[in-house]
Amino acid sequence: MNLLNLVMSSALPLCLAINVSATGSAPAKQQVCSFEAQIVKTVRLNYLLYLPRDYEADPRRKLPLILFLHGMGERGNNELELVKKHGIPKIVEQKEDFPFIAVSPQCPKNSFWTAEIEALNALLDEVIAKYRVDVDRIYLTGLSMGGYGAWSLAIAYPKRFAAIAPICGGGEPSEVPVLKDVPVWVFHGEKDNLVPPEESKKMVDALKACGGDVKFTLYPDADHDSWTRTYDNPELYEWFLKHSRHSTAK
Repeated sequence: MNLLNLVMSSALPLCLAINVSATGSAPAKQQVCSFEAQIVKTVRLNYLLYLPRDYEADPRRKLPLILFLHGMGERGNNELELVKKHGIPKIVEQKEDFPFIAVSPQCPKNSFWTAEIEALNALLDEVIAKYRVDVDRIYLTGLSMGGYGAWSLAIAYPKRFAAIAPICGGGEPSEVPVLKDVPVWVFHGEKDNLVPPEESKKMVDALKACGGDVKFTLYPDADHDSWTRTYDNPELYEWFLKHSRHSTAK
């Protein structure tokens, strides 16, 4: 659970009365005004946290972190068992030697990850403050709705992540140049009829056009579920670990 509170400040409108027209012959109908305020906002996310088996072995050691964003079917209000159906939360239930801290939040039932960007960023701040996270090795991945969320979160905070892996997602190609220096590995199924592979292709093409470090895996026989084989593949995690925010590994 994460709470982010911003302090409310007084909001004082400033208006400049204009009593005459340019010719001085008649009263003006409108005033020129300005407004400034800070708005109170509370964000809340429930999440699953996984700590590697050897987390306590060395209290000075900092560990890499993966933030995982699930798909639309796993949304809920504190129904975290749903989040374990796919992806990283499913993997860590099966593996005893997963080397990452894993953070898997649940998107509220009537929301979307693209509407929860501030909450996700605040969640990372909280986890970093509480646990021994290597802030230069924070990785981001998500599937379907979470693939869209991964693109959006990385674009909003491009300096936060060492590498990202969006799966069967998409976004706004005009915004991807901010990710030019972030390693990206994109996955999609060529037979996906829920999220067309063109959604990933246009993001990949935009990154290539601006000189980005991007890989694209298009599974020719996969439909919407292009995530099971991706998260089951050890090469994904090896690729993540090759990258830190200060490395140039490809």
